[in-house]
Amino acid sequence: QLQLVESGGGLVQPGGSLRLSCAASGFTLDYYAVGWFRQAPGKEREGVSCISGSGGVTNYADSVKGRFTISRDNAKNTVYLQMNSLKPEDTAVYYCAALFTTGQAMCLMTRGPYDYWGQGTQVTVSS
Repeated sequence: QLQLVESGGGLVQPGGSLRLSCAASGFTLDYYAVGWFRQAPGKEREGVSCISGSGGVTNYADSVKGRFTISRDNAKNTVYLQMNSLKPEDTAVYYCAALFTTGQAMCLMTRGPYDYWGQGTQVTVSS
């Protein structure tokens, strides 16, 4: 069974940090770009960051640049999102998704093309 599982969400105070993980099972992530998306109540799901299969290409939404860092460990079949200097407006359910790219050096910040999605992990930033 092909599956993505997110973990690492939780409640954190403003200015705090969290590291999200996205673990794949049933397939190898080597040939997949991976994106992180988030959806706050009443809002559309938006792209946060993405990384190419080799890790050589990364993109970030303007709202998280300088605060979030995406990385991957293909040996562990896992992609990470390190989130620092968290703000209340970062509160959302965070999803990871995988896009088959045959190893091309690219990734996308739009949700439409992605093949597989996780169930999401809640991140709440509040004092």
